[in-house]
Amino acid sequence: MSTVPQRFEILLVPAHVEDRGGASVTDSAVRSAVVEATGRHGESGYPIYEGHGIRADIDPETPTVEALLVDGRELDYGLTALVRPVARD
Repeated sequence: MSTVPQRFEILLVPAHVEDRGGASVTDSAVRSAVVEATGRHGESGYPIYEGHGIRADIDPETPTVEALLVDGRELDYGLTALVRPVARD
């Protein structure tokens, strides 16, 4: 059994938001998606996760996004990608 997570949730959050006014990170996200492991590795050397128009190279140990494409394009300036594990079914 692999210990590498098979799914993550990626949240795209405006970087300029300093005070969310009590809102959760999830509520502050302009987009979110659950991405699943593809079994391939990206140019960064980390596993590729894809889903809902998002492709990300994620370091599963930390979980940190090392590379990201949203609808085939780089992330817009002013947005930050946050990642969190998704509970197993």
